Amino acid sequence: MYKSKPRLENKVAIITGAGCVGPGWGNGRAIAVRFAQEGAKVFAVDISLDAMTETQQMIEKFGGEFTPYVADVTSTESVQSMVQACLDRYSKVDILINNVGGPLPGGPVDLSESNFDSQIDLNLKSVFLTCKYVIPLMEQKGAGSIVNIASISGIRFSGAAQVGYAVSKAGVIQFGRVVGVEYAKKGIRINSILPGQLHTPLVDAVLAKNQTGGDVDALLKRRQARIPMPFMGDGRDTANAALFLASDEARFITGTELIVDGGMTAKCD
Repeated sequence: MYKSKPRLENKVAIITGAGCVGPGWGNGRAIAVRFAQEGAKVFAVDISLDAMTETQQMIEKFGGEFTPYVADVTSTESVQSMVQACLDRYSKVDILINNVGGPLPGGPVDLSESNFDSQIDLNLKSVFLTCKYVIPLMEQKGAGSIVNIASISGIRFSGAAQVGYAVSKAGVIQFGRVVGVEYAKKGIRINSILPGQLHTPLVDAVLAKNQTGGDVDALLKRRQARIPMPFMGDGRDTANAALFLASDEARFITGTELIVDGGMTAKCD
């Protein structure tokens, strides 16, 4: 019987935000594991080495290749060092996954100016900086795939006042469109994934505290009520979407978005 080769065989993937704030399938952990399963050499980046320990153990258990690296992707110097470290280890970068991000609650009156600035830095500037230093490497070899993890919050109100998060994720989406077109003729594809209200460890560790006073079950029930499908996805659903966009199967796809939300944005209400 014919057996296809791994979809990312011999590919080097930088995955930012590859750690996790708790047990379960966060987007970064799931993407790192899924890519390693498909043969990628994973250069995993997070601001905390400890946050990547379980991810590393999961990958090494099935013989996947995982190199952890600590970096602050809102810092130019840190990003430059990160990219150089990947080159020193693997001599190339084939795939870049921009997964760093996170929300803070509040509208323009409630959210402080410093917190608004930090949301732009974390969710949008991080994408700008990693692309700034990775794209020239991809351009040299005439190929590469970049997948930015945005959010449906960037295209609709998803139930919580998080203006800094929403506008920064909208920026990520437009960044992917503009830069995707700019580099299309140079063999570099740039796309965005818009996850919906997934059940990731961030929900339990952060969002429940911000939105329901720590009542995780109440938050999950409220989020599920917005989703047409009868279950809530998790980071593995984001990972499978990222795998498709990063692979050669998506060779004719660039400058666009893939929504992963169980039908939530398709609803009229």
